[in-house]
Amino acid sequence: MTRFLVCPDSFKGTFSAPEVAAAIGEGLAAAGAEADLFPAADGGEGTAETVRVALGGEVRTAPAHDPLGRPIEAAFVLVEDGTTAVVDTAAASGLPLVTRRGRGAKTAGAGEPSVVAATPTVSDAEAASTYGTGELIAAAVAAGARRVLLAAGGSATTDGGVGAIEALEERGGLDGASLTVLSDVRTSFEDAARVFAPQKGADPAAVERLTERLRRVAAELPRDPRGVPMSGAAGGLSGGLWAAFGAELRPGAEFVLDLLDFDGRLRACDAAISGEGRIDAQSLEGKIVGQIAARCAAAGRDLHVVVGQDALDPALLDTASLRSIREARTLAEIRTAAGEIAAPR
Repeated sequence: MTRFLVCPDSFKGTFSAPEVAAAIGEGLAAAGAEADLFPAADGGEGTAETVRVALGGEVRTAPAHDPLGRPIEAAFVLVEDGTTAVVDTAAASGLPLVTRRGRGAKTAGAGEPSVVAATPTVSDAEAASTYGTGELIAAAVAAGARRVLLAAGGSATTDGGVGAIEALEERGGLDGASLTVLSDVRTSFEDAARVFAPQKGADPAAVERLTERLRRVAAELPRDPRGVPMSGAAGGLSGGLWAAFGAELRPGAEFVLDLLDFDGRLRACDAAISGEGRIDAQSLEGKIVGQIAARCAAAGRDLHVVVGQDALDPALLDTASLRSIREARTLAEIRTAAGEIAAPR
């Protein structure tokens, strides 16, 4: 019986990685194949829950503030007997918290706010603060974590980490805990506004103002994060924490795969199935699918990919060591795609 390592990322904004993995597993079981479910993450939103599902642990909540300063309850995860915390930047500083208007927000990262959708504005992009993320890191340390893993993806912010630094300093800093920022990009601090702020509502003039603000922040920090790879993640949050608290900056995909023993579990399987919402050339450059493809090639295992949208140049298929790509936009279609992969040829 063929055994597959099922290691998808989330279909961003649609299905979580555990949901996709479960659907693939159901499709494989229906086709008579075995599955080792390994929901994956690359430091983007959803990383905390992915690690909790894999390692076991608990969800904690704490009072925090969203990017525009509104009070919320936000979630983080404790694993490894509570000594390690995993915090998603998106839980308190995420773009969805800005683009959902109104009052009555529920727990961010553990439920959907009951508010009305809106589009981010220029003023949102410039006002958005990482203060709430600093509050969550401090809450994790107060809960007993000696190591904090911060997943940087999905932020609404371009404040260079000023808000998070302020919140942490007000609460006594890291109190001896280590901080690692997991990044799904390699962008440096000075380029954060140019690369990411437009998707957060900034027009060209606002991008220039935000870039200048980052320049001023860099000059005032204890050490200069400009030019440091991955220091621009979450609008410079990673660089700010690196400069102010000595945070380690790590590629999220590589770190999470190692943390969850991907290589060992792959050796026990005959092939692998990954997936994400959209695959394109960027998926192969440091993102989770690219990391998985490289590891499968090194281990001599075929990798099949199920995606919501296939935008990968067919010429890259062999180069990327991908055995097949299938499009699937619903959980039912994902189950069907998995069954097709497992079907005898």
